[in-house]
Amino acid sequence: MRRRICVFCGSSPGVDPAHRAAAAELGRRIAEAGWGVVYGGASVGLMGAVADAALAAGGEVIGVIPRELFAAEVPHTGLSELHQVPDMHARKALMYDRADAFAVLPGGLGTLEELFEAATWNQLGLHGRLKPIALLNVGGFYDPLIHLLDHATSAGFVSPHWRATIADAATAAEVLDRLAAG
Repeated sequence: MRRRICVFCGSSPGVDPAHRAAAAELGRRIAEAGWGVVYGGASVGLMGAVADAALAAGGEVIGVIPRELFAAEVPHTGLSELHQVPDMHARKALMYDRADAFAVLPGGLGTLEELFEAATWNQLGLHGRLKPIALLNVGGFYDPLIHLLDHATSAGFVSPHWRATIADAATAAEVLDRLAAG
């Protein structure tokens, strides 16, 4: 059975071209490593960059998009599989089910929500097994979040064990290393 990485990222490209470049590099490296990609199904923004690069490298790419976002996120038409689901809850449930690990690129509120829900599902045992999570900290994008997680841990709200399940990495290669190590 093929192993898959669920990638959370923005449907926007952001303002820093380094974010798009990192998304493309991550998609390419996932495919070259023989992993599949599961993601939000869009052809735009960082999502589109991940999918395009993984497909160009011969990878499997599975998209999951809610009907309500078809116009806003512009579904990718060249994917290995595209699942149309009724809503965001169904989207996340299917993405989580099809993934063995999670990589998180820069993104907005939806990306942050997906990250924290996946981490919470790990903590509650809802994935059925621990699924590793790695932040791709492009140009320090996630430094404030990493600081907040560390602060919540030192304040006694996040156990060191669960804090350790959210790794951070500076490069796509490092993300893959951390996710492969589990």
